[in-house]
Amino acid sequence: MPDFVRAFFFEVSFSGAVSIEDTAFQEVSGLESTMDVETVVEGGVNSFVHRLPKPVKQGTLKLKRAVVRRDNGLVDWCQSVLQGDFAETIKTMSLKIKVLDVEGTPIREWGVTNAYPTKMSIGAFDAMKSELAIETIELAYNSTLKGTDDGGGNWDAGIDGDVWG
Repeated sequence: MPDFVRAFFFEVSFSGAVSIEDTAFQEVSGLESTMDVETVVEGGVNSFVHRLPKPVKQGTLKLKRAVVRRDNGLVDWCQSVLQGDFAETIKTMSLKIKVLDVEGTPIREWGVTNAYPTKMSIGAFDAMKSELAIETIELAYNSTLKGTDDGGGNWDAGIDGDVWG
């Protein structure tokens, strides 16, 4: 019987030019890679069309969590990029997303590279509900890397060691 991975126990870590330690999220989505296909019709050949691969596109990584105080590295980084008016070079980050077992040991790991915020939104405030205020942070990224286990329980998402230290 297959050992299915449960999606409720995970952790996210950031690495890059900015220190981000507050990485508790309610939900992470958008780990996807898509390859479009271009259809090319060859003159004189009516029995088939060529389907040629185009470059791979990455999804938009969405991180959801309860709104926290403003003085934290993640919000500061997002605001510096989104409100910076391109006055400075955008500081990109690498992220690792790990799915954990009940003991907290990584089961699977993914890495994304050159991520930067493209959108930050706050959910609705409703006086008739006693729910936490939720913020969503959307990140663009260049590549998705699936982690590998070295056999000793050590995971590596293939991101340069200098990035992860």
